[in-house]
Amino acid sequence: MEKEIYLTGDRPTGKMHLGHYVGSFKNRVEMQNSGDYRPFVMIADTQAFTDNARDPEKIRRSLTEVALDYLAVGIDPKKTTIFVQSQIKGLFELTSYYMNLVTVARLQRNPTVKNEIQQKGFNESVPAGFFTYPVSQAADITIFKAKKVPVGDDQEPMLEQARELVRSFNSAYHTNILVEPQGVFPPKGLGRIPGIDGNAKMSKSLGNAIYLSDDHDTLVEKVRQMYTDPKHLRVSDPGHVEGNVVFTYLDIFDPDKKEVEELKEHYQRGGLGDVKLKSYLIDVLDKFLTPIRQRRQDFSEDIPAVLQMLKDGSQQANAVAESTMKEVREAIGVNYFDSLS
Repeated sequence: MEKEIYLTGDRPTGKMHLGHYVGSFKNRVEMQNSGDYRPFVMIADTQAFTDNARDPEKIRRSLTEVALDYLAVGIDPKKTTIFVQSQIKGLFELTSYYMNLVTVARLQRNPTVKNEIQQKGFNESVPAGFFTYPVSQAADITIFKAKKVPVGDDQEPMLEQARELVRSFNSAYHTNILVEPQGVFPPKGLGRIPGIDGNAKMSKSLGNAIYLSDDHDTLVEKVRQMYTDPKHLRVSDPGHVEGNVVFTYLDIFDPDKKEVEELKEHYQRGGLGDVKLKSYLIDVLDKFLTPIRQRRQDFSEDIPAVLQMLKDGSQQANAVAESTMKEVREAIGVNYFDSLS
């Protein structure tokens, strides 16, 4: 039986953080290790250019950082095809065909795009490439005929747009070669982790992230800054658990759920200070991050091998993509010269 393909990826605009792990990495590794799927993971450098076109060095530098984070969390190139978006030439062609099957009005309604445009402060100066990246993302997914896409909750509007484009393409060209993708989301309530400042989303651009590569001292500094309960002024005061970022992290990363519940009860009745609570969280996160840091360090000692891994993965991915594009060209009717070869 042929394994279902799953595809997901990340923009190389810096190192990966705990939000990426919670939102997608954990699912990716579990699906990879299940043996039930053929996994593809993409470093989306072309997409990163949509709002970093004038800083190509940032993307080039981040390419290796993202690859190291992938390897560190357990994404295994022997089981998962890790590739670079710009090296898959068929993606540009398929994106171009999709552009003619979607309206500007539909792109303007995409809530994910609207939120990110607002977050980045583009206003009326939004780059055309950024505005249309749901179309290129649809090409990324469908060129590999991926049925499953492990993503965070905020990406569902993007997947819906991809499904619409698949239906439009298959209808326009009387075919069924492209596949409608479905999202694979984290357990309800665990798909997004707040930033250390209490912001609803951990983000590189907001400067509120704990990175997978943060060393112990950096971790300590960030946890000590973490938002708790602003009304919990004295140790003896009863504290609030809801909205308290420390407890949100403990719910996600501490395997000892009984201990977490006891800490919540203690905090709510008073007598548990924020300093002690944060010290406990530091220990929990340190245990989680230490093996990731170590694997990252090991892989970073041979960067040429990491780049070769990306090159090999890109060649493998390109072969799969080109197979789909041959079908796409035939469906559209632009395979003018195939009979001459």
